[in-house]
Amino acid sequence: MLQRPETIEPTAGAARPHRIVEVDALRGFAFCGIFLANVLVMAGLDGQRGGGPHTSGVDQVAYWLVMMFVQTKFYLLFSFLFGYSFTLQMDAAERDGAAFAPRMLRRLLALFVLGLLHAALLYPGDILATYAVLGLVLFATRSADPGRMWRAALRVYGVVAALYLLLGALVALVDTGDDGTPPATLAEQAAAYRGGPGDVIGANIAAWPEVLAGLFLMGGMVVAAFLAGFTAGRRRLLTAAPAAPAAGAPDRTARLRRILVVGLAVGLPGGALMAAGTVGPLGARWAVPTFIVGMLTAPALSAAYASGLLLWFTTPRGSRLAAKLAPAGRMALTNYLAQSLVMALVFTGYGAALYGRTGAAAALGGALLFYVLQLAASARLMKRHRFGPVERLLRTVTVWGRPAPRVRRER
Repeated sequence: MLQRPETIEPTAGAARPHRIVEVDALRGFAFCGIFLANVLVMAGLDGQRGGGPHTSGVDQVAYWLVMMFVQTKFYLLFSFLFGYSFTLQMDAAERDGAAFAPRMLRRLLALFVLGLLHAALLYPGDILATYAVLGLVLFATRSADPGRMWRAALRVYGVVAALYLLLGALVALVDTGDDGTPPATLAEQAAAYRGGPGDVIGANIAAWPEVLAGLFLMGGMVVAAFLAGFTAGRRRLLTAAPAAPAAGAPDRTARLRRILVVGLAVGLPGGALMAAGTVGPLGARWAVPTFIVGMLTAPALSAAYASGLLLWFTTPRGSRLAAKLAPAGRMALTNYLAQSLVMALVFTGYGAALYGRTGAAAALGGALLFYVLQLAASARLMKRHRFGPVERLLRTVTVWGRPAPRVRRER
Protein backbone atom coordinates (compact mmCIF):
# COMPACT_ATOMS: atom_id res chain seq x y z
CA MET A 1 0.00 0.00 0.00
CA LEU A 2 1.33 3.41 -0.97
CA GLN A 3 2.29 5.76 1.84
CA ARG A 4 3.66 9.27 2.21
CA PRO A 5 7.24 9.46 3.59
CA GLU A 6 6.21 11.46 6.65
CA THR A 7 4.26 11.16 9.87
CA ILE A 8 2.13 13.76 11.57
CA GLU A 9 2.20 14.53 15.27
CA PRO A 10 -1.25 15.67 16.45
CA THR A 11 -1.57 18.01 19.38
CA ALA A 12 -2.96 15.22 21.54
CA GLY A 13 0.27 13.29 21.13
CA ALA A 14 -1.10 10.21 19.37
CA ALA A 15 0.42 9.06 16.12
CA ARG A 16 -1.54 10.25 13.11
CA PRO A 17 -1.86 7.54 10.42
CA HIS A 18 -0.83 7.96 6.84
CA ARG A 19 -3.44 9.05 4.33
CA ILE A 20 -5.42 6.26 2.70
CA VAL A 21 -4.11 6.40 -0.85
CA GLU A 22 -6.93 4.25 -2.23
CA VAL A 23 -9.52 6.76 -1.01
CA ASP A 24 -7.56 9.72 -2.40
CA ALA A 25 -7.11 7.94 -5.73
CA LEU A 26 -10.82 7.11 -6.00
CA ARG A 27 -11.62 10.74 -5.26
CA GLY A 28 -9.16 11.86 -7.93
CA PHE A 29 -10.88 9.55 -10.40
CA ALA A 30 -14.38 10.66 -9.35
CA PHE A 31 -13.88 14.36 -9.93
CA CYS A 32 -12.85 13.62 -13.52
CA GLY A 33 -16.31 12.20 -14.13
CA ILE A 34 -17.90 15.13 -12.33
CA PHE A 35 -16.01 17.44 -14.70
CA LEU A 36 -17.20 15.61 -17.82
CA ALA A 37 -20.82 15.87 -16.72
CA ASN A 38 -20.53 19.52 -15.67
CA VAL A 39 -18.79 20.71 -18.82
CA LEU A 40 -21.81 19.74 -20.93
CA VAL A 41 -23.98 21.93 -18.71
CA MET A 42 -21.58 24.86 -18.83
CA ALA A 43 -21.23 24.52 -22.59
CA GLY A 44 -25.02 24.84 -22.98
CA LEU A 45 -25.49 21.27 -24.24
CA ASP A 46 -27.18 19.56 -21.30
CA GLY A 47 -30.76 18.48 -21.93
CA GLN A 48 -30.57 18.92 -25.70
CA ARG A 49 -31.36 15.70 -27.50
CA GLY A 50 -28.55 14.48 -29.71
CA GLY A 51 -26.17 16.96 -28.10
CA GLY A 52 -27.97 20.03 -29.40
CA PRO A 53 -28.57 21.44 -32.89
CA HIS A 54 -25.96 21.49 -35.64
CA THR A 55 -23.85 18.77 -34.05
CA SER A 56 -21.71 16.23 -35.87
CA GLY A 57 -21.79 12.48 -35.53
CA VAL A 58 -18.69 12.68 -33.34
CA ASP A 59 -20.48 15.08 -31.00
CA GLN A 60 -23.46 12.78 -30.74
CA VAL A 61 -21.28 9.74 -29.99
CA ALA A 62 -19.34 11.68 -27.35
CA TYR A 63 -22.55 12.90 -25.72
CA TRP A 64 -24.04 9.39 -25.84
CA LEU A 65 -20.99 7.86 -24.15
CA VAL A 66 -21.04 10.42 -21.36
CA MET A 67 -24.72 9.73 -20.70
CA MET A 68 -24.04 5.99 -20.58
CA PHE A 69 -20.85 5.86 -18.53
CA VAL A 70 -20.71 9.14 -16.60
CA GLN A 71 -24.04 10.86 -15.98
CA THR A 72 -25.34 10.23 -12.41
CA LYS A 73 -22.59 7.66 -11.75
CA PHE A 74 -19.77 9.86 -10.57
CA TYR A 75 -21.69 12.18 -8.29
CA LEU A 76 -22.85 9.02 -6.48
CA LEU A 77 -19.25 7.81 -6.20
CA PHE A 78 -18.27 11.23 -4.89
CA SER A 79 -21.18 11.10 -2.42
CA PHE A 80 -20.06 7.68 -1.24
CA LEU A 81 -16.56 9.03 -0.63
CA PHE A 82 -18.03 12.00 1.27
CA GLY A 83 -19.71 9.56 3.64
CA TYR A 84 -16.48 7.60 3.97
CA SER A 85 -14.48 10.75 4.70
CA PHE A 86 -17.02 11.72 7.36
CA THR A 87 -15.75 8.80 9.43
CA LEU A 88 -12.17 9.97 8.90
CA GLN A 89 -13.14 13.37 10.28
CA MET A 90 -14.60 11.62 13.33
CA ASP A 91 -11.37 9.69 13.83
CA ALA A 92 -9.29 12.86 13.43
CA ALA A 93 -11.30 14.67 16.11
CA GLU A 94 -10.86 11.72 18.47
CA ARG A 95 -7.09 11.59 17.89
CA ASP A 96 -6.80 15.32 18.49
CA GLY A 97 -8.83 15.11 21.68
CA ALA A 98 -11.34 17.61 20.24
CA ALA A 99 -15.13 17.65 20.33
CA PHE A 100 -16.39 16.39 16.99
CA ALA A 101 -19.75 18.20 16.86
CA PRO A 102 -18.51 21.82 16.70
CA ARG A 103 -15.73 20.86 14.29
CA MET A 104 -18.08 19.19 11.84
CA LEU A 105 -20.76 21.86 12.11
CA ARG A 106 -18.17 24.52 11.28
CA ARG A 107 -16.98 22.41 8.36
CA LEU A 108 -20.50 21.95 6.97
CA LEU A 109 -21.26 25.65 7.38
CA ALA A 110 -18.07 26.56 5.51
CA LEU A 111 -19.00 24.15 2.72
CA PHE A 112 -22.47 25.67 2.53
CA VAL A 113 -21.18 29.24 2.23
CA LEU A 114 -18.54 28.19 -0.28
CA GLY A 115 -21.20 26.33 -2.26
CA LEU A 116 -23.53 29.34 -2.41
CA LEU A 117 -20.71 31.55 -3.68
CA HIS A 118 -19.73 28.91 -6.20
CA ALA A 119 -23.31 28.53 -7.43
CA ALA A 120 -23.79 32.29 -7.82
CA LEU A 121 -20.46 33.22 -9.36
CA LEU A 122 -19.34 30.19 -11.37
CA TYR A 123 -21.57 27.15 -11.70
CA PRO A 124 -25.23 26.90 -10.59
CA GLY A 125 -25.10 23.10 -10.39
CA ASP A 126 -22.88 23.24 -7.29
CA ILE A 127 -22.73 20.15 -5.06
CA LEU A 128 -20.99 21.67 -2.04
CA ALA A 129 -24.05 23.37 -0.55
CA THR A 130 -26.06 20.20 -1.15
CA TYR A 131 -23.46 18.09 0.63
CA ALA A 132 -23.42 20.57 3.52
CA VAL A 133 -27.18 20.36 4.02
CA LEU A 134 -27.54 16.61 3.49
CA GLY A 135 -24.40 16.04 5.56
CA LEU A 136 -26.55 16.93 8.57
CA VAL A 137 -28.18 13.52 8.11
CA LEU A 138 -24.83 11.87 8.75
CA PHE A 139 -24.18 14.22 11.62
CA ALA A 140 -27.48 13.31 13.28
CA THR A 141 -27.05 9.55 12.81
CA ARG A 142 -23.30 9.25 13.39
CA SER A 143 -23.72 7.18 16.57
CA ALA A 144 -25.59 4.38 14.80
CA ASP A 145 -23.72 1.13 14.25
CA PRO A 146 -22.60 0.29 10.68
CA GLY A 147 -25.23 -2.40 10.26
CA ARG A 148 -28.06 0.01 10.96
CA MET A 149 -26.54 2.60 8.64
CA TRP A 150 -26.32 0.07 5.82
CA ARG A 151 -29.94 -1.00 6.32
CA ALA A 152 -30.96 2.65 6.36
CA ALA A 153 -29.13 3.20 3.05
CA LEU A 154 -31.05 0.29 1.49
CA ARG A 155 -34.36 1.59 2.81
CA VAL A 156 -33.74 5.09 1.50
CA TYR A 157 -32.78 3.68 -1.89
CA GLY A 158 -35.89 1.48 -1.92
CA VAL A 159 -38.24 4.37 -1.19
CA VAL A 160 -36.54 6.58 -3.77
CA ALA A 161 -36.63 3.83 -6.38
CA ALA A 162 -40.35 3.24 -5.84
CA LEU A 163 -41.15 6.94 -6.20
CA TYR A 164 -38.96 7.32 -9.28
CA LEU A 165 -40.46 4.30 -11.00
CA LEU A 166 -43.96 5.62 -10.34
CA LEU A 167 -42.95 8.97 -11.82
CA GLY A 168 -41.37 7.29 -14.83
CA ALA A 169 -44.48 5.21 -15.48
CA LEU A 170 -46.71 8.29 -15.32
CA VAL A 171 -44.50 10.24 -17.70
CA ALA A 172 -44.32 7.32 -20.15
CA LEU A 173 -48.11 7.36 -20.46
CA VAL A 174 -48.07 10.95 -21.71
CA ASP A 175 -46.61 11.61 -25.15
CA THR A 176 -46.01 15.35 -25.04
CA GLY A 177 -44.07 15.49 -28.28
CA ASP A 178 -41.69 17.87 -26.55
CA ASP A 179 -38.16 17.59 -27.89
CA GLY A 180 -36.53 19.79 -25.28
CA THR A 181 -36.40 23.34 -23.97
CA PRO A 182 -38.13 25.89 -26.23
CA PRO A 183 -35.71 27.61 -28.64
CA ALA A 184 -36.67 31.05 -27.30
CA THR A 185 -35.68 30.03 -23.77
CA LEU A 186 -32.38 28.59 -25.00
CA ALA A 187 -31.64 31.81 -26.89
CA GLU A 188 -32.33 33.95 -23.81
CA GLN A 189 -30.14 31.70 -21.69
CA ALA A 190 -27.31 31.81 -24.22
CA ALA A 191 -27.50 35.60 -24.43
CA ALA A 192 -27.28 35.89 -20.65
CA TYR A 193 -24.27 33.61 -20.35
CA ARG A 194 -22.50 35.42 -23.19
CA GLY A 195 -23.14 38.80 -21.56
CA GLY A 196 -21.23 40.67 -18.90
CA PRO A 197 -20.42 39.43 -15.39
CA GLY A 198 -23.72 40.77 -14.05
CA ASP A 199 -25.64 38.86 -16.71
CA VAL A 200 -23.73 35.66 -15.91
CA ILE A 201 -24.39 35.93 -12.18
CA GLY A 202 -28.05 36.71 -12.87
CA ALA A 203 -28.35 33.66 -15.12
CA ASN A 204 -26.70 31.47 -12.49
CA ILE A 205 -29.08 32.64 -9.78
CA ALA A 206 -32.07 32.35 -12.14
CA ALA A 207 -31.16 28.69 -12.63
CA TRP A 208 -31.33 27.93 -8.89
CA PRO A 209 -35.03 26.91 -8.79
CA GLU A 210 -34.50 24.36 -11.55
CA VAL A 211 -31.31 23.13 -9.89
CA LEU A 212 -33.04 22.85 -6.52
CA ALA A 213 -35.85 20.83 -8.10
CA GLY A 214 -33.30 18.45 -9.57
CA LEU A 215 -31.46 18.20 -6.27
CA PHE A 216 -34.73 17.49 -4.50
CA LEU A 217 -35.25 14.53 -6.81
CA MET A 218 -31.64 13.35 -6.49
CA GLY A 219 -31.29 14.07 -2.77
CA GLY A 220 -32.48 10.63 -1.72
CA MET A 221 -29.82 8.95 -3.82
CA VAL A 222 -27.17 11.22 -2.31
CA VAL A 223 -28.28 10.38 1.23
CA ALA A 224 -28.22 6.65 0.44
CA ALA A 225 -24.68 7.02 -0.93
CA PHE A 226 -23.66 9.00 2.17
CA LEU A 227 -24.94 6.24 4.44
CA ALA A 228 -23.26 3.52 2.37
CA GLY A 229 -19.97 5.43 2.44
CA PHE A 230 -20.25 5.93 6.20
CA THR A 231 -20.76 2.17 6.62
CA ALA A 232 -17.71 1.45 4.44
CA GLY A 233 -15.67 3.93 6.45
CA ARG A 234 -16.63 2.40 9.77
CA ARG A 235 -15.74 -1.05 8.46
CA ARG A 236 -12.59 0.18 6.67
CA LEU A 237 -13.70 -1.52 3.46
CA LEU A 238 -11.54 0.61 1.15
CA THR A 239 -8.24 -0.05 2.87
CA ALA A 240 -5.98 -2.85 1.76
CA ALA A 241 -6.74 -6.19 3.38
CA PRO A 242 -4.08 -8.01 5.39
CA ALA A 243 -2.02 -10.61 3.58
CA ALA A 244 -3.53 -13.41 5.68
CA PRO A 245 -7.19 -12.69 6.60
CA ALA A 246 -8.53 -14.18 9.79
CA ALA A 247 -10.35 -17.48 9.57
CA GLY A 248 -13.93 -16.98 8.49
CA ALA A 249 -13.35 -13.38 7.42
CA PRO A 250 -14.70 -12.49 3.95
CA ASP A 251 -12.07 -12.38 1.24
CA ARG A 252 -11.75 -8.77 0.08
CA THR A 253 -10.60 -9.62 -3.43
CA ALA A 254 -13.45 -12.07 -4.00
CA ARG A 255 -15.97 -9.57 -2.65
CA LEU A 256 -14.67 -6.81 -4.92
CA ARG A 257 -14.80 -9.12 -7.93
CA ARG A 258 -18.42 -10.01 -7.19
CA ILE A 259 -19.34 -6.34 -6.89
CA LEU A 260 -17.52 -5.61 -10.16
CA VAL A 261 -19.32 -8.35 -12.11
CA VAL A 262 -22.77 -7.63 -10.72
CA GLY A 263 -22.27 -3.88 -11.01
CA LEU A 264 -21.36 -4.10 -14.69
CA ALA A 265 -24.18 -6.53 -15.42
CA VAL A 266 -26.76 -4.16 -13.90
CA GLY A 267 -25.20 -0.77 -14.54
CA LEU A 268 -24.17 -1.02 -18.19
CA PRO A 269 -27.62 -1.88 -19.59
CA GLY A 270 -29.15 0.85 -17.43
CA GLY A 271 -26.60 3.37 -18.67
CA ALA A 272 -27.19 2.37 -22.29
CA LEU A 273 -30.92 2.78 -21.84
CA MET A 274 -30.44 6.21 -20.30
CA ALA A 275 -28.30 7.29 -23.25
CA ALA A 276 -30.75 5.88 -25.79
CA GLY A 277 -33.63 7.78 -24.23
CA THR A 278 -31.96 11.11 -23.54
CA VAL A 279 -29.73 11.36 -26.63
CA GLY A 280 -31.29 8.91 -29.09
CA PRO A 281 -32.50 6.92 -30.91
CA LEU A 282 -35.56 6.54 -28.65
CA GLY A 283 -38.20 9.26 -28.88
CA ALA A 284 -38.49 12.25 -26.57
CA ARG A 285 -41.36 10.70 -24.59
CA TRP A 286 -38.89 8.12 -23.25
CA ALA A 287 -36.31 10.63 -22.04
CA VAL A 288 -37.59 10.86 -18.46
CA PRO A 289 -38.44 7.14 -17.95
CA THR A 290 -35.10 5.95 -19.33
CA PHE A 291 -33.23 8.59 -17.35
CA ILE A 292 -34.89 7.28 -14.20
CA VAL A 293 -33.97 3.68 -15.03
CA GLY A 294 -30.39 4.77 -15.66
CA MET A 295 -30.31 6.73 -12.42
CA LEU A 296 -31.60 3.78 -10.39
CA THR A 297 -29.00 1.45 -11.88
CA ALA A 298 -26.23 4.05 -11.55
CA PRO A 299 -25.18 2.89 -8.04
CA ALA A 300 -24.33 -0.51 -9.51
CA LEU A 301 -22.01 1.03 -12.10
CA SER A 302 -20.51 3.39 -9.50
CA ALA A 303 -19.77 0.39 -7.29
CA ALA A 304 -18.26 -1.43 -10.26
CA TYR A 305 -15.94 1.51 -10.99
CA ALA A 306 -14.78 1.64 -7.37
CA SER A 307 -14.33 -2.13 -7.07
CA GLY A 308 -12.48 -2.41 -10.36
CA LEU A 309 -10.09 0.38 -9.43
CA LEU A 310 -9.46 -1.04 -5.95
CA LEU A 311 -8.60 -4.38 -7.54
CA TRP A 312 -6.34 -2.68 -10.08
CA PHE A 313 -4.59 -0.65 -7.38
CA THR A 314 -3.21 -3.91 -5.95
CA THR A 315 -1.24 -4.56 -9.17
CA PRO A 316 2.06 -2.85 -10.08
CA ARG A 317 0.48 -0.78 -12.87
CA GLY A 318 -2.55 -0.02 -10.75
CA SER A 319 -0.31 1.11 -7.91
CA ARG A 320 1.36 3.58 -10.25
CA LEU A 321 -2.05 4.82 -11.40
CA ALA A 322 -3.14 5.31 -7.78
CA ALA A 323 0.03 7.33 -7.15
CA LYS A 324 -0.91 9.63 -10.06
CA LEU A 325 -4.55 10.04 -9.01
CA ALA A 326 -4.07 10.41 -5.26
CA PRO A 327 -2.52 13.93 -5.22
CA ALA A 328 -5.46 15.27 -7.22
CA GLY A 329 -7.84 13.51 -4.85
CA ARG A 330 -6.14 15.05 -1.83
CA MET A 331 -6.99 18.50 -3.17
CA ALA A 332 -10.24 17.57 -4.92
CA LEU A 333 -12.09 20.61 -3.58
CA THR A 334 -9.50 23.00 -5.01
CA ASN A 335 -9.55 21.11 -8.30
CA TYR A 336 -13.36 21.09 -8.43
CA LEU A 337 -13.54 24.87 -8.02
CA ALA A 338 -10.68 25.37 -10.49
CA GLN A 339 -12.65 23.39 -13.07
CA SER A 340 -15.65 25.66 -12.59
CA LEU A 341 -13.47 28.76 -12.92
CA VAL A 342 -11.96 27.52 -16.17
CA MET A 343 -15.37 26.53 -17.56
CA ALA A 344 -16.74 29.96 -16.68
CA LEU A 345 -13.81 31.65 -18.44
CA VAL A 346 -14.30 29.52 -21.55
CA PHE A 347 -18.08 29.40 -21.87
CA THR A 348 -19.44 32.59 -20.27
CA GLY A 349 -19.03 36.34 -20.64
CA TYR A 350 -16.26 36.21 -18.04
CA GLY A 351 -14.02 35.16 -20.91
CA ALA A 352 -14.47 33.59 -24.36
CA ALA A 353 -18.31 33.36 -24.14
CA LEU A 354 -18.50 30.08 -26.07
CA TYR A 355 -21.80 29.06 -24.45
CA GLY A 356 -23.81 27.13 -27.04
CA ARG A 357 -21.12 27.60 -29.68
CA THR A 358 -19.12 24.39 -29.30
CA GLY A 359 -19.93 20.73 -29.78
CA ALA A 360 -19.86 18.01 -27.16
CA ALA A 361 -16.67 16.40 -28.47
CA ALA A 362 -14.68 19.64 -28.26
CA ALA A 363 -16.01 20.47 -24.79
CA LEU A 364 -15.26 16.99 -23.45
CA GLY A 365 -11.85 16.86 -25.10
CA GLY A 366 -10.92 20.18 -23.54
CA ALA A 367 -12.12 18.96 -20.14
CA LEU A 368 -9.99 15.83 -20.36
CA LEU A 369 -6.93 17.88 -21.34
CA PHE A 370 -7.42 20.22 -18.39
CA TYR A 371 -7.91 17.23 -16.07
CA VAL A 372 -4.51 15.84 -17.15
CA LEU A 373 -2.96 19.22 -16.38
CA GLN A 374 -4.63 19.16 -12.98
CA LEU A 375 -3.10 15.75 -12.24
CA ALA A 376 0.37 17.12 -13.00
CA ALA A 377 -0.16 20.34 -11.04
CA SER A 378 -1.60 18.46 -8.06
CA ALA A 379 1.39 16.12 -7.95
CA ARG A 380 3.80 19.07 -7.83
CA LEU A 381 1.79 20.92 -5.20
CA MET A 382 1.31 17.92 -2.93
CA LYS A 383 5.07 17.30 -2.86
CA ARG A 384 5.47 20.62 -1.08
CA HIS A 385 2.27 21.00 0.92
CA ARG A 386 -0.08 18.86 2.97
CA PHE A 387 -3.22 20.62 1.69
CA GLY A 388 -4.49 22.36 -1.37
CA PRO A 389 -5.40 26.07 -1.01
CA VAL A 390 -9.15 25.56 -0.45
CA GLU A 391 -8.57 22.46 1.67
CA ARG A 392 -6.30 24.50 3.94
CA LEU A 393 -9.00 27.15 4.30
CA LEU A 394 -11.61 24.51 5.10
CA ARG A 395 -9.31 22.85 7.62
CA THR A 396 -8.62 26.18 9.30
CA VAL A 397 -12.36 26.68 9.85
CA THR A 398 -12.81 23.06 10.95
CA VAL A 399 -10.08 23.06 13.61
CA TRP A 400 -10.64 26.69 14.59
CA GLY A 401 -8.59 27.70 17.60
CA ARG A 402 -6.36 24.59 17.68
CA PRO A 403 -2.70 24.64 16.58
CA ALA A 404 -1.91 22.83 13.37
CA PRO A 405 -0.12 19.46 13.74
CA ARG A 406 3.61 19.43 13.17
CA VAL A 407 5.16 17.44 10.34
CA ARG A 408 8.08 15.20 11.21
CA ARG A 409 9.93 13.91 8.17
CA GLU A 410 11.75 10.61 8.30
CA ARG A 411 15.52 10.79 8.39
